[in-house]
Amino acid sequence: MTISSGALMQASFWKAAAMMATIVISSSTGEVLTAAAMKSIGDLDEIRAKSGLGGAIKAVVTSPLFMSGIFFMAVAFFSLLFALNHMNLSLVGPAAASLTLVTNTVAAQLFLREKVDRRRWTAAMLVCVGVYFLAH
Repeated sequence: MTISSGALMQASFWKAAAMMATIVISSSTGEVLTAAAMKSIGDLDEIRAKSGLGGAIKAVVTSPLFMSGIFFMAVAFFSLLFALNHMNLSLVGPAAASLTLVTNTVAAQLFLREKVDRRRWTAAMLVCVGVYFLAH
């Protein structure tokens, strides 16, 4: 029994899409968790003034949100290494970076309650168009 080249291409597409989705979702999750942690911790300059550099470091590394963010960023990093082992850098690099920009924009508005203006939404949509051209 032989597998058609179309079936192989379709399987390859879904494998690449899964790798890219893992990179983008884990990277955005890590960045949102880290941003939320830094907002909840407060002004590091004030903490450093009161408790010294060690106090500022302790405030950051003892934050569960921060440590969760670091975990997801590590997942994104190792997913990127795996993707680079299977796909071309000329696709993986720009697609991962640009799609992460889009998901960060959505996540910033949904989870961090940031105001995202029309200019940023337009930029995010143009990034999607660019990724489409890269992939085709």
